[in-house]
Amino acid sequence: MRRTTILLSALALATGMFTASSQAVEGLSANAAVTNNYIWRGVTQTDDQAAVSGGIDFNAKSGFYAGAWASNVKYGSATSELDLYAGYGFSVNDFTFDVGYLNYGYPAGEDLDFSEVYASVNWEFLTVGYNVLADSDAGGDFGDDDYVFADLAFDISDGLELGFHYGSSSFDSGSDYSDYGISLSKNGFTFAIIDTDKSGDDMHVAISYSMDFDL
Repeated sequence: MRRTTILLSALALATGMFTASSQAVEGLSANAAVTNNYIWRGVTQTDDQAAVSGGIDFNAKSGFYAGAWASNVKYGSATSELDLYAGYGFSVNDFTFDVGYLNYGYPAGEDLDFSEVYASVNWEFLTVGYNVLADSDAGGDFGDDDYVFADLAFDISDGLELGFHYGSSSFDSGSDYSDYGISLSKNGFTFAIIDTDKSGDDMHVAISYSMDFDL
């Protein structure tokens, strides 16, 4: 899942949070990150092993953006993930909105690719969002699965951000669950504790470092 500007995102905390910057400077940018554990919506994507990821983004002054993001994974038969996405971000008074489409691709995986349509709104320290399944190689249809999340982010000292996350995954086939976490981020480093209410799941500690580059 694409590394985004919100703390518990795919940096390895990869909750479903997907927030693009509608105020980004027009042009190309790139990102790179390393983490001890790539976690997405509370579930490890690397069998609790390290991951290296990177991506490239294009942002237009109009609010349109598109990009690609890749990481190693250990997920079913897949060893890599390549995500492609496009969306539109805009602001109305103190609210920032984001809508878009995201395709999760697993080049070496069998029947693992799927896509989502997403929307989120941000106001000061609060972001609320909704992701819904668009299509799945495993046979899922539009609307079968969805994910709702809420995130809080507070600056508690110079450059140090405290984040809280809660998300809820619902599946047409059952096995619904919730994930939640807390994180501290500063200067590209993030330390997070993530857990779910899944029976038998262990709590995860994720440490990551990410960088952004203008191209």
